[in-house]
Amino acid sequence: METIGFIGGGNMAQALIKGIIKAKVYKSGNIFVSDIKPERLAYLSKEYGIQMVGDNKALAGKVDTLVLSVKPQTMAAVLGEIKDAVRTKTLIISIAAGKRIAAIAGVLGDAAIVRVMPNTPALIGEGASALFANEKGKSMLDKAKSIFSAVGKTVIVDSEDLIDAVTAVSGSGPAYYFLLMEEMIKAAVKLGLSENAAKELVLQTARGAALLAIEGDKNGESPAVLRQKVTSPGGTTEAALKVLADGKLGILLANAIEKACERSRELSK
Repeated sequence: METIGFIGGGNMAQALIKGIIKAKVYKSGNIFVSDIKPERLAYLSKEYGIQMVGDNKALAGKVDTLVLSVKPQTMAAVLGEIKDAVRTKTLIISIAAGKRIAAIAGVLGDAAIVRVMPNTPALIGEGASALFANEKGKSMLDKAKSIFSAVGKTVIVDSEDLIDAVTAVSGSGPAYYFLLMEEMIKAAVKLGLSENAAKELVLQTARGAALLAIEGDKNGESPAVLRQKVTSPGGTTEAALKVLADGKLGILLANAIEKACERSRELSK
């Protein structure tokens, strides 16, 4: 039976562990994890029935797939620890933001590496992840995809440079939606609604709109088409959208996403 190990037992690792067990991609007994916090390891072991490993090198030497779920600033140290232990046929998956495959291969050598940019909705099984594999890792993309499909939707990009665009769109994207919800709640309260009522209405509207957009996509209806369906000539929605258009919301969003992409490129150097 295939084995998988996680170096770093943070929130994203936990989401993946929970997802792959639920989806029956891996059995609990074949999942290993190491972490600098013993109490975190104990919690994950008790919660999911997975195996605790005392150090990173030992873990790296015993698994078929190794997920590097560590903070970017600790990646170099972790790679130095495990470089002599990783087996030739082990699939390396990195979810560390800003760390390019070349940097990982520079330490581990000729390894099969898949770089993934997930996002935080993976914590509830509704993530969006983009994957890019080096030449040796391409034959193992299906294995990597099965792991991240267990916590949401996946796409494969054909250039590592596109990971920066993914980071700007879906990696940082949840924050854009949270900000919109935050401001809508404030505006609703200003109009006289109680905070609880405002929150209830905004969150359900966001949920409903997202689900409607997903359903509409199946029928060939884009968000633009759905927006037009809601917008009656001379009505309230048209009045609101005119304010947003006059404020150049589209340009503002495009600039914001471009700036996030630029910053991702800077962090990858």
